Amino acid sequence: MNPEPETASATPPDWLHIDSMDLDAQGIARRADGKVVFIDGALPGEWVSAAVTKRKNQWEAAALTEVHRESSLRVRPRCPHFGLHQGACGGCKMQHLHASAQVAVKQRALEDNLWHLGKVKPDILLRPIEGPAWGYRWRARLSVRYVHKRSEVLIGFHERKSRYVADMRECHVLPPHVSALLMPLRDLITGMDARDTCPQIELACGDDVTALVLRHLEPLSAGDLTRLRDFGARHSVQWWLQPKGPDTVHRLDDGGPELAYRLPEFGITMPFRPTDFTQVNPHINRVLVTRALRLLSAQRHERVIDWFCGLGNFTLPIATQAGQVLGVEGSEALVARARQNVKTNQAAALASKALATTDFVARNLFDMTAAQLVSDGTADRWLVDPPREGAFALVKALASVHQARIGAPDVEPLPPGAEAWQPPRRIVYVSCNPATLARDAGLLVHQAGYRCSAAGVVNMFPHTAHVESMAVFDLDDVAM
Repeated sequence: MNPEPETASATPPDWLHIDSMDLDAQGIARRADGKVVFIDGALPGEWVSAAVTKRKNQWEAAALTEVHRESSLRVRPRCPHFGLHQGACGGCKMQHLHASAQVAVKQRALEDNLWHLGKVKPDILLRPIEGPAWGYRWRARLSVRYVHKRSEVLIGFHERKSRYVADMRECHVLPPHVSALLMPLRDLITGMDARDTCPQIELACGDDVTALVLRHLEPLSAGDLTRLRDFGARHSVQWWLQPKGPDTVHRLDDGGPELAYRLPEFGITMPFRPTDFTQVNPHINRVLVTRALRLLSAQRHERVIDWFCGLGNFTLPIATQAGQVLGVEGSEALVARARQNVKTNQAAALASKALATTDFVARNLFDMTAAQLVSDGTADRWLVDPPREGAFALVKALASVHQARIGAPDVEPLPPGAEAWQPPRRIVYVSCNPATLARDAGLLVHQAGYRCSAAGVVNMFPHTAHVESMAVFDLDDVAM
């Protein structure tokens, strides 16, 4: 390894200094003429050489060829399948960067997005929520492919920048007992009649159950069903089958424990189906829910709306603190399941954790209007937890009511009933996409009368570029 040059002018012309890192785990350098170079695998502070793979007018993409001076934050990847080479697993992008530095990169990404996209600067930065860096991924979608030339089945994530399935023999972000199943699963599928028509296995772990959902394109033979049952009994996993779309998912056999996770601080148990959306990282989810509710700070006399409520991950804990809770979701099926989860927990609730009046409604939240917002009634506080697309229509409806009230030009008049309607005093926004959070934050701050009181990252997916975050918005006259 070459020593660091004493000055930048002393560097060879092909050396590049890495100034920062983007969320694709690419180091960012600038040439002498100002042209930006994105270098896969390079870390901030390093001097490197790289081979250009793509040229555009304003930027270049390049492959790392040599590190002349390593960053002190570079670490040896734990997984043997991680790397930049062809065939490397693409499930993780940041294993070569120290875990604490990964969090710092994500925090900076959140701040940059809020400012550059939304022109918003939080009053305070929340301490990042962190947890176990390994064995955390209790949900995963593993591709399956039978390779005829090798007479072998591959099961795992896709290769880096490829549609091919990585030759994974272990995975350190999966729970250890699931990682240990990768090779037995390969043997199982190899021995099945349907080895060519099973493209996917979806993993879903509950607190007491490990479920595997086998996607199969053709009906399974009696022999294959016996093989699955024998495997499940031997490895203590619960098989589910998916012959077509998600609605066709069903248990291979009835009986046995129910798939569920617990939120012990609130005395809540959440049953779910293996194809339902639940948080990938249960350790972080518990902390996330606890912090969200602390920031929401709902009181027993208050009404709270949980937008994009899903199965009630936040709704049910909120119901242990607020007086009335409304959960809103886009699917009638999810709403029915959320209502059932409330009944299940009401029956088991301790007196100190008795649930408040709780209801759910199904509504297309990507087509929200000011009139619909007003018809849902006043709530003291909101919890917003949208998918990657964000909550633009919801936030725009809120902003339009505010703009109409202050007499802004070219704004539609207030909908009927809006005179008595009041906006929430506080909004806690949980996001899985810093760009759409920043867009929505800009609307809340600049058009809806709020300030961003706090924001911070949630490291739900260590070693990946995924950024989960949380932000708090208060009406300007409400103190933190």
